[in-house]
Amino acid sequence: MKEAVVIGGGLAGLSCAVALADRGLRVTVLERAARLGGRASSWIEPVTGDTVDIGPHIFHSEYHNMLAFLQRLGTSRLICWQPGKVLTIASRPRPVRLRHWPLPPPLSLMPSLLAAPGLALPDYLSMRRVALRGMTFGEEEVDALDGMSMLDFLRDQGVSERMIDWWWRFAAMVVTNVPLERCSAASLLRIHAQLSGYRGLHFGFGMVGLGDLYTAQAAKVVEDAGGSVRTGAAVTAILGEARAEGVVLAGGERLHADVVVSAVPPQELAPLLTRPFDGLGAFEPSPYISTYVWFDRDLGMERFVSHPWSPGRLNYDFYDLCQIRQGWRGRPTIVAANIIYSHRAHGMTDAEIVRATQAEIAEFAPAAANANVVHADVHRIPMAIPCPLVGFERSRPAAASPLPGLVLAGDWTRTHMPCTMEGAVKSGMLAAEAVLGAPGTLATPSRLYDGLAGIARTMAARRPPE
Repeated sequence: MKEAVVIGGGLAGLSCAVALADRGLRVTVLERAARLGGRASSWIEPVTGDTVDIGPHIFHSEYHNMLAFLQRLGTSRLICWQPGKVLTIASRPRPVRLRHWPLPPPLSLMPSLLAAPGLALPDYLSMRRVALRGMTFGEEEVDALDGMSMLDFLRDQGVSERMIDWWWRFAAMVVTNVPLERCSAASLLRIHAQLSGYRGLHFGFGMVGLGDLYTAQAAKVVEDAGGSVRTGAAVTAILGEARAEGVVLAGGERLHADVVVSAVPPQELAPLLTRPFDGLGAFEPSPYISTYVWFDRDLGMERFVSHPWSPGRLNYDFYDLCQIRQGWRGRPTIVAANIIYSHRAHGMTDAEIVRATQAEIAEFAPAAANANVVHADVHRIPMAIPCPLVGFERSRPAAASPLPGLVLAGDWTRTHMPCTMEGAVKSGMLAAEAVLGAPGTLATPSRLYDGLAGIARTMAARRPPE
């Protein structure tokens, strides 16, 4: 039986391990931390006894690889979907509720956007060239667009400054986790094309802790197939110079294997290699701070709310967990919030962050201003995702590494997807394909856009290259 070692027990590592175990390999998963899950992990909060995540994550209906993975594990039913609405942006003087209207993509969201305060007809018309680029966008455009920032691209396309400030700066922060002026045009335009190109795309949230959706279940699949899953197992080196032959653990234990899959971030992989290959130092992490706040009353807020961009904004997205988690309905409100690209909060104490978060919740849920905070947790996470900066897309490596016997997985690899849970699971499938020598058999590609977007994309794909 062929032996595989997977370094890293997050989504990428465990999805790869399950795929390999299902196909007859004996897999050993090694996770440095005390629990599985990586950047999508969960634990029981010791004061309240509630399950919390390292930070709230979002699913959407086009997460085909992620949802197939959860279906394999028997937990796909544990997603709380909101098909009637995409999200609420808590703008002033009135909120903007984005939902799909009965129009062909990418026009289905347009009636909702027409309600945006402060924008006029010229601002909407200034989006026409970008809308067309989104409809025709394909991976063949990535290398060219990756050489410029999205801010420069939007200005080059004639988008008004008011539209840039209201929509695009918000979009850059919440979906790419970096400011617009630093974001690769290719990275953000890909996401824009996907979010606007599918009819009825909607978001979902874990009804249980993120880790409870997949960690124990994936470990059982691997172990039932004769493999093992070890936590607290730090890898200190990858054996072999001409070919990866196994790993060395802290304490000196050596594990030999036919193939090694690295499912850790690039900055963690480089020190494990005798001869690091090019590109591993080119990725910058985007840090974030996730705050959980237990209130003494029901705030009457929506399930999922986002704040629009502003220069002084801390938190962007807010989740009322009592409307998401199984068995929590009827409790006083528990909010999870995210400070994305959190450099601006460095130096703030936990107490200062909690007070600022409460004030930002009160902007859309006024009852929060006079509510008492019963308990709060502040999670400081060094990396949400690798920053999709200018040049990022061209730096992403394929699953097959330059070192024979070493295969790469992780949202930072070349998945043709954003750095998301879907990207992580797809990377695990691509890594498993590379191990098995079976390209195109496991990972599900993004489907063709719907409606007018699909027609435009089909025509663009048929156009001969210039």
